[in-house]
Amino acid sequence: MAVLLDDAWVKVQAKTFTKWLNNKIAARNLQINDLVKDLSDGIILIHLLEILSNESLGRYAARPKLRVQRFENVNIALEFIKSRKIQLTNIGAEDIVDGNRKIILGLIWTLILRFTISDINDQGLSAREGLLLWCQRKTACYDDVHVENFSSSWNNGLAFCALLDIHRPDLIDYDKLDTSDHRGNMQLAFDIASREIGIPDLLDVEDVCDVAKPDERSLMTYIAYWFHAFSQMDRVENAGRRVEKFVSNMNGAWEMQNSYEVRMRTLLQQIAEQRQAWEVARFDGTYADAREQNREFSRYKQKSKRAWVAEKSDLAGLLGNIKTKLATYRLLPYEPPPELSLESLEKAWVGLVDAEHRRSQIINNTIRDIKNNLRKSFADKANDFALALQTISMSISGLEGEVDDQLSHTNSIALNLPPLDQYLDIIAKLDTQCQEANIEENDFTTYTYDELAYELGLVRSSVQKKLAFLQNQMVARNMTNLTPIQLEEFESVFRHFDRDLSNSLQELEFSAALASLGLVYDEREMHERFAEVAGRGGSVSFEQFIRFMVDVTEDQNTAEQVFESFREIADGKAWVTEMDLTHSLIPEEIVRDLVGSMPVLGGGEAGGGGEGEGEGEGRLDYVRFMEKFVDGRRANGGH
Repeated sequence: MAVLLDDAWVKVQAKTFTKWLNNKIAARNLQINDLVKDLSDGIILIHLLEILSNESLGRYAARPKLRVQRFENVNIALEFIKSRKIQLTNIGAEDIVDGNRKIILGLIWTLILRFTISDINDQGLSAREGLLLWCQRKTACYDDVHVENFSSSWNNGLAFCALLDIHRPDLIDYDKLDTSDHRGNMQLAFDIASREIGIPDLLDVEDVCDVAKPDERSLMTYIAYWFHAFSQMDRVENAGRRVEKFVSNMNGAWEMQNSYEVRMRTLLQQIAEQRQAWEVARFDGTYADAREQNREFSRYKQKSKRAWVAEKSDLAGLLGNIKTKLATYRLLPYEPPPELSLESLEKAWVGLVDAEHRRSQIINNTIRDIKNNLRKSFADKANDFALALQTISMSISGLEGEVDDQLSHTNSIALNLPPLDQYLDIIAKLDTQCQEANIEENDFTTYTYDELAYELGLVRSSVQKKLAFLQNQMVARNMTNLTPIQLEEFESVFRHFDRDLSNSLQELEFSAALASLGLVYDEREMHERFAEVAGRGGSVSFEQFIRFMVDVTEDQNTAEQVFESFREIADGKAWVTEMDLTHSLIPEEIVRDLVGSMPVLGGGEAGGGGEGEGEGEGRLDYVRFMEKFVDGRRANGGH
């Protein structure tokens, strides 16, 4: 039984190593069929070593016919192996030439270890342990795979399927595998590995599957191909990832550079456009225009400039990030075009600040000049207007001479008042402009619009009053039947009730004026009197008022009128008392004179005593008193 097992591993190793060797020498279009026979002349062995080491072994017998030539060729190969510090134990040239199978298998295994497996190490472990650890790590997440060795752990095919699934899940659906189908799983893994991955078929299914203890060296040789294939794949993927990361980083750097240049170019253009706009800006001379340009300048400082300050800082930071990013990956540093450099931006920024300062000065000076011009314009107009008012006032107050001449001169002055209204409108507009410009003081004048408007009203009133006075004087001059005192009284009453200074009285004003003079009429009679006096004019002029008063008061001091007055004081009685006389506001001295001179009713002269004096005591007979001055029949008739 031991002999059978020994023969089994020899056959498996021989088949596996033959396939391995053919895989290597295929690069020179060589192939062997019998490992023992085809290595005996040393030629294939020399080719194999040159391929594995990528070195030339020098001259050798290419067609050895003699045994000694075969010995020499084999010795060349063995000496080269020893020169690479590969330990050969109990392996001589005669073993190879004479075809010692086990020695030859040992030699091939030594080469496999040196040139295929020895570079597999992990954490300082041996090649075998490193390869085993790699397999364990790759299959650790599979519950039904337990890699503990390079023998029995592989005979159900699941470990190979797991390696495929962990590296190329697109090639195999591990979850759908039938875990009991060992041969099927094994064959599937070998086929996919050969077809899709390029792993040579060193083993057959029956060499591993359902074998109690598959040959460890054969499995290690085959699995080493898997390791190199997937490691290469990992290296390619890693290289791809590095390339991807590099491109990604470069794309990021390129995008950052492009963003920097676009943003820098935009910012510089905006700065240039702003400066150009300030250069061509003009003022139309009005405060509203200057104020609007000042508002635009304030909006620029609050919005545009702040955004540009932030952008300027961001661009400096962005350029620093670009340089840091490139330096991190040891790439050539980025230098922006000279016209887009930070130095160019700083130069443009200095120019912007200077232009901004000049713009601020221009706006402030313009507003200051406009305000001063408004002050001067208002002051010039206001001072001229005030002088005109003063001239008119002095002209009115200084009028002398004949009334006709004064009236003519005053009429001329009145004709000059409407242009002053137009001039005041101009001052009002200037005052509005000053208010809009927030001008609160004016050192060029002491006058305000309100003061001038008020003074114009006073002058207009003064002229109207002067005209009315002169016109009334013309009327009064022709009223020779009135005493100066009467005329003064009537004129004073007329002026008092002429509230609108129109030199005329409306009906209510006319009624009130008459009442103040003691002339009281009922409503109907007053309306008739007003209509009669006013005529078609609808109001009573001063002349009409004076003529009416002349008609009313003419001959007022005749005896008949005095007698009629006693009747009114007596309230229709035939006698009056001292009290009646006092209540009629007759001065006290005159009352005493009347009481002393008037007879008592039914008696003699007052103060004369007589019979019946007690009966009529205090009753003064004004009828008998007036009979002394008028015809008795007239008095009685009047009574």
